[in-house]
Amino acid sequence: MSALHIKKGSTSHSAYNLRPTFSDVEERHTLAVLVENEPGVLARVIGLFSGRGYNIDSLTVAEVDHTGHLSRITIVTTGTPQVIEQIKAQLGRIVSVREVHDLTVEGRAVERELAMLKVAGQGDKRVEALRIAEIFRAKVVDSTLSSFVFEITGTPEKIDALADLMRPLGLVEIARTGIAALLRGD
Repeated sequence: MSALHIKKGSTSHSAYNLRPTFSDVEERHTLAVLVENEPGVLARVIGLFSGRGYNIDSLTVAEVDHTGHLSRITIVTTGTPQVIEQIKAQLGRIVSVREVHDLTVEGRAVERELAMLKVAGQGDKRVEALRIAEIFRAKVVDSTLSSFVFEITGTPEKIDALADLMRPLGLVEIARTGIAALLRGD
């Protein structure tokens, strides 16, 4: 039995109980997984999540080292602290995985996401959509007589806020890349 394994329902508060305790509260964690860039690695990582009933809120993948054939998978997931520890341990056991970092606990991370929003509207709604986009520093990347496509980069919360304001103005469609994240500092 691992030192991190706690029996469900354990309520011992003894001074001699030195095992860490875990909360039942679900937390959002951003994991950065460095993997060998070879066929099937992403399927094995995703299979780990689906096979155990873990949810992926966001997933991005890109090759980050062409000569070393390494890719970085950034996964945003939620779970209790115990579930997050299990996910990290199980990811680390996959043969093609080189490193697993929990950016949420290792330090402050910078997280950004790219989104494109298509907004259709006429008259005052069209003018208002342009005004709101400017406030959020969203760029117009396509324009027709009846719609705009805006591009925005920022935190997921910023993108959610823009989408919420664009809905009554004619938000038709939204495409999001998922979160890219790096630890701050050295």
